[in-house]
Amino acid sequence: MFDWLRATAHWLQQFIISVPVYIAGPAMVIIGALDSSLLSLPEINDYLVVMRCYSEPREVFYFPLFAALGSVIGCTLLYTLMRRGGQAVLRARFRSEHIERVERAYARFGLLALAIPALLPPPMPFKIFVATAGALEYPRWRFMATIMVARSVRYYVEGTLAVFYGARVLLFLKDNGLMIVSVVAALVFVGLIVYLLLRRRALKAVKEVEPTESTAP
Repeated sequence: MFDWLRATAHWLQQFIISVPVYIAGPAMVIIGALDSSLLSLPEINDYLVVMRCYSEPREVFYFPLFAALGSVIGCTLLYTLMRRGGQAVLRARFRSEHIERVERAYARFGLLALAIPALLPPPMPFKIFVATAGALEYPRWRFMATIMVARSVRYYVEGTLAVFYGARVLLFLKDNGLMIVSVVAALVFVGLIVYLLLRRRALKAVKEVEPTESTAP
């Protein structure tokens, strides 16, 4: 089985690197969609983005978007299947204790419970977060936007690093991925806190102005 996966990955690498972008781009979307929904080819999206951006550095500005879009399509398909099947389908596919952990993560962290796993490099398990989001009926458009933003950040970081360091970036991300994502998550959390504080201050200012306006002649 592993020989088959290695042979498939090698063939896909040669294909993605050698064909023009108007073929490689749509192919990347299809590969990303299949990997995120029906198939499971570990690291294939990351590997192909790294190799393409390394071989064609100018495409680093847009090629990662193909992989991100494919991931959104595949995740949305899995999300939809789980949303229609509900808890019964979810528990038939994943272990109960794993599902409970993910559900607690959603209850505690909300959006970040989906965004952070989407940012984490392989071999972080991610499909269980997607499946649980569907079973819990997480808002569809918020789900899709979160996946798109998180995956775009991940693939753009990988593609940019690949321009300078080549395929070694995959090994670097495996060794330091948790640290990188922890820093990103911390920055996102700080930004969220600042946003909430500014919003609260703005609402308070509006409430203070409203009585004055209502008593004006």
